[in-house]
Order: sequence, then structure tokens, then C-alpha cells
Amino acid sequence: MTSDDSVSALNEKPAPPTKPNEKPAPPAESAAAANAVSDTPGNNSAQVESTEATDKAAQTAAQVVPITTGKQCPTVPEASDEVTELTRKYAEATQKAESYWDSLLRRQAEYDNLQKRMVRDVDNARKYALEKFATELLAVKDSMELGIEAAAKPETNLDSVREGMGLTLKMLVDTLSKFNINEINPIDEPFNPEWHEAMAMQPVPNVSDGIVLHVHQKGYELNERLLRPARVVVAKAIPAEKPLDNEG
Repeated sequence: MTSDDSVSALNEKPAPPTKPNEKPAPPAESAAAANAVSDTPGNNSAQVESTEATDKAAQTAAQVVPITTGKQCPTVPEASDEVTELTRKYAEATQKAESYWDSLLRRQAEYDNLQKRMVRDVDNARKYALEKFATELLAVKDSMELGIEAAAKPETNLDSVREGMGLTLKMLVDTLSKFNINEINPIDEPFNPEWHEAMAMQPVPNVSDGIVLHVHQKGYELNERLLRPARVVVAKAIPAEKPLDNEG
């Protein structure tokens, strides 16, 4: 070794030590070979296919995008307005239904009260229908008692007793008439089987057939409804005798 070679060896820097798991760098010739391999026809076709797939995906995206973000679709009315309107109508219908129901309940209560009042009035009318009539009859009873007491006295005149009884009878008749209870006294009237009861028939000359001759018992009617028929005697006409022809 010459002195120049020794100096060059001293000036060269030693290579850095390698790590245990680290592979040594490939030589320059290996890198060039790798680049040469990547330029082979097979690798070029793979790259072309990858590029074509990427272009197709881009075209597909370009076709899809205008559908969603390009031209605007027709606007659909918002459902919230329709829901609000339906909710309002439902609330109004519910309010009306409640009002009608309350009104129906009030009408039902009024009808029930009216029905109860009518039943009570009918019951009271049945119980106290004769209240006024009985009150009027009490005055007649008092008059009769006074007449009996007066007739029991020795100094009482018979004519005064008879007069008192006549006044009492008139009071009774007026009371009956006040309550539409009227006499049926059909003397000299045609016999009416609806109001009269024939007790007998009496042949009478010069009287029309079926005329009431005598009233045994007067009848009475209440508001034109028969209470008791009048018991009467009815006339039976006698046919007139034929005159005799004078002979010779």
C-alpha cells in the first residue's frame, strides 16, 4: 500500500452501523431494476384499468348529483298546515259536541223535573179534588143541624122549620150547580133512554106517545156526563075511537 492510499483510507468515513432488524439499503442497481419492472406492460394495464374505474365512478357521481342537487324537484306542501287545520276543526267539533251534550243533559233534567211535578200534581189532584166541594157542603150541613135544633124546641113554629129546610135545600142545589152538578127533571119532555129510566107506562088520552108524565126520582149529570138517570113514568097514547055511523 502506498502512502496516498493510506491517506485516502483515513479520509473515508466509516459506514454507520446497521440495526439488528434493519435491512441494508438495496444497491443502486436493485432500485433501477425495480423501476424497470414497474414499467413492464402488465403493470401498465393494471394502472389503466384503475384509471378507467375512477373515471366511471366520477361520471356516475356527475350523473347522480344533478338529480339531487341540480334541478329542484317540485315543492311538496308542508303537512304542518294541514295538521294545524285538522286540529282546529277537531277542537271546534269537540267543543260543539260538549255544548250539545250539556244542553241535552239540561233538557233531560228539565223533563225529569216536569214529569215528577206532573205526577205530584195528579196525585194531589186525586187526593184533594173534593176539597172545595167538601168545604161548600160543610155550610149545608151546618144549616141542617141548626134546623134540626130549632125544630126540637117546643115553641118553634112548623112554618119556620119548613122555610128553613127550603133555604137549606136551595143552598145545597146552588152548591151542586157551582160544581157543574145539575138536576135532570124531564117532566113533560120526550122520553130519552140515554138520560131517563122508564119505571112504567101509563095510557093517557090526548097526550103524545113517549111523553114523561111523572118524575119519581130526579136524575143528575156532571159536566154533561150522566151521574144518575131520572126515573120517570111515560105516557102511552090511546088511539081515538072511530065515530059510529048513524043508521036510518
